[in-house]
Amino acid sequence: MRSTNHISGFTLIELLIALVVFATLSLMAYGGLDAVIKADERLREHSSSLKRLQRTWMMLGQDLTQLIGRSIRDNYGTPQPALIASEMGEYLLEFTRGGWPNPKGVKRSQLQRVGYGVSDERLIRYSWSVLDRAIDSEPRQYALLENVRRLNLRFMDSKGGWHQSWPPLGDDSESLPIAAEVVLEFSNGIEFRRLFRTTDYVW
Repeated sequence: MRSTNHISGFTLIELLIALVVFATLSLMAYGGLDAVIKADERLREHSSSLKRLQRTWMMLGQDLTQLIGRSIRDNYGTPQPALIASEMGEYLLEFTRGGWPNPKGVKRSQLQRVGYGVSDERLIRYSWSVLDRAIDSEPRQYALLENVRRLNLRFMDSKGGWHQSWPPLGDDSESLPIAAEVVLEFSNGIEFRRLFRTTDYVW
């Protein structure tokens, strides 16, 4: 006797349709995963940039709020003001600060000369190991931020007037501003602005 039961399989067309559906679903899943990965990378980059910016503001704040009216002599023995700021040159901002940490207890001054400038679109912090330099004294350099187009500075005197450079004309080298405005302009056009009090002047 012949059996009337028989096993029917998928036709070629059905297999092709199944493969197309599976490939489409795979592409959709990969596209979604790729978007999630890229979004996570952008979030990590943004978080890292934000941390660097916050660290920069903290360091600037620690330096400026410990500003001290102590002038120095540069590598050529020329007297320099306690704070000097200009729109030109390697050091856009240079000043003497107190409270230099000394965890190893080295015999040295608690005062430190520091500076800030922009080089190759990087915000650089400079620091010298001595106040009155020798001709071969070179600063240590620490890159704080990248993609920085410009560092803009303004300083408020005790009368409330603003100055683009310091010291103002007619002031002595020991004079200090009561506040400093720092503007960081990045290559993407974004600007960040902070105002720091630099002395214990009563507002």
